[in-house]
Amino acid sequence: MPLGLLALAVGAFGIGLTEFVIMGLLPEVAADFGVTEAVAGWLISGYAVAVVVGALFLTAAATRLPRKPVLLALLVLFIVGNALTAASSTYEIAMAGRIVAALCHGAFFGLGSVVAAGLMPPEKKAGAIALMFTGLTAANVLGVPFGTFLGQQFGWRATFWVISAIGVVAFAGVAALVPGATAGATADSAETDVQPGGLRHELRAFRAPQVWLSLTVTVLSFGGMFGAFTYIAYTLTEVSGFPSGAVPWLLVVFGAGLVVGNVVGGRLADRSIDGTLLVCIAALAGILVVFALVAASGPATVLLLFLMGGFGFGATPGLQSRIMVYAGQAPTLASGANIAAFNVGNALGAWVGGLAISAGLGYTAPLWTGAAMTAAALVVMTVATLTRPRTAAAPTPALATTRG
Repeated sequence: MPLGLLALAVGAFGIGLTEFVIMGLLPEVAADFGVTEAVAGWLISGYAVAVVVGALFLTAAATRLPRKPVLLALLVLFIVGNALTAASSTYEIAMAGRIVAALCHGAFFGLGSVVAAGLMPPEKKAGAIALMFTGLTAANVLGVPFGTFLGQQFGWRATFWVISAIGVVAFAGVAALVPGATAGATADSAETDVQPGGLRHELRAFRAPQVWLSLTVTVLSFGGMFGAFTYIAYTLTEVSGFPSGAVPWLLVVFGAGLVVGNVVGGRLADRSIDGTLLVCIAALAGILVVFALVAASGPATVLLLFLMGGFGFGATPGLQSRIMVYAGQAPTLASGANIAAFNVGNALGAWVGGLAISAGLGYTAPLWTGAAMTAAALVVMTVATLTRPRTAAAPTPALATTRG
């Protein structure tokens, strides 16, 4: 494995921790600032909206810049934003810190996906993206439970100080290990840091209907899973009957599912992107329905948490690879747009789930709304599969190139 992939995975770990750890700490944050669950949830939705802005506008602004310096600048935003959140004395300051940190998220994963794909042979591009996203899944298995435990023991701000330190480590790793465009660069380096053709060239990708269908599938499928996951701490304590101290360890179960799903999904997507996506999305929709029906059962909840993470994140490498396939020679902005789509789904799912709770439908309501969104994703994915160009009947990342 190229060491550059390891550096990108460390960055993904820190960013994933920033995004997801607050879900386990939401009750503590809400109590500290004296706000309702739904208002506290805006720290998640607001983050997701800012990710969309960063993914689109920062990626667009960086289309003519070397990718390594851009990645480093994005990590500086990450460090500053998390430090601001950790030092916050009011809800508004915490939200500002979340927004600053979020601006780096989409562009980092969008550019990082292109860089990661360029470090591996064409037939292993989905697997390379999965390796980078392993940092994100590791954040859920190791970081989120530990961060939740740390926040419960020493205050939630302590968790964000630790995340800021991880950002410093990630910065050093990318600086040292990700190849840049230098004289005498290796083939891998040249592939990693090719000079893109500019914004107008990158916008060509959005002429393809399959790119728009892929973005829609990403919004709905990811929104379905994370709309349910946003309020999972309440589901676990208020419906399943687990004590609040058990939440960090239950998140380990969910995170383990993410890791397994990410690895298996990446390998399967290298064989068949669309087939993998159809299976994962259909399974996720069914799992969310069953979860909503049996959430009062502790043992069933543990199993379904694992399956929700596994099938939900099993689609991620395929979703990211698919849009790069149909973007063709202009993958950078399209890749960033797909990261934005992940977070549009995150914000939409959290918002709809919060509305359902506020309407008095109970703490299983986000599972039902998540199932509905995922079912809609399955419909769109089916349409995308049936209408794809015949020359791309079995798209794989080998058909795409990272050259902008």
